Amino acid sequence: MRFSFPLLETLAPYGWVPLRVLAGLGMMTHGWPKLFEPGRWERFVGSVERMGFPLPELFAGLAALSELVGGLLLAVGMFTRPAAFFILITMLVAAFIRHAGDPFAERELALLYAAVALGFLLQGGGKLSLEAGWRARRPPHVSE
Repeated sequence: MRFSFPLLETLAPYGWVPLRVLAGLGMMTHGWPKLFEPGRWERFVGSVERMGFPLPELFAGLAALSELVGGLLLAVGMFTRPAAFFILITMLVAAFIRHAGDPFAERELALLYAAVALGFLLQGGGKLSLEAGWRARRPPHVSE
């Protein structure tokens, strides 16, 4: 027996919006302090160096920007797939390198963000995203 909920089926394409916005804004709250909170940048670079990354300032900057800028892009739904890719990589490093010896509870948030990022990497921004609006306004490509 199949249950049908027409209203829910109509709204289904918009179900990803709250997840995309909340995950993006949440990700931004992790990147912002790394870049702008006094003393936090130095501690973060030290943490990246202890993880064994070469050029720790470069990798710390890339991670912080993937959280801040990637989070913003994810939240608004612009360049969603590239943003999700960089967030995914950053969260996998957090879960499996930074928190390698920690219990699951310490890895859980990074893994959750990684799973959400993977979903948006595969799914894209959805109907209510800036990129969907941008695509809808572009004139169709005319081939010669």
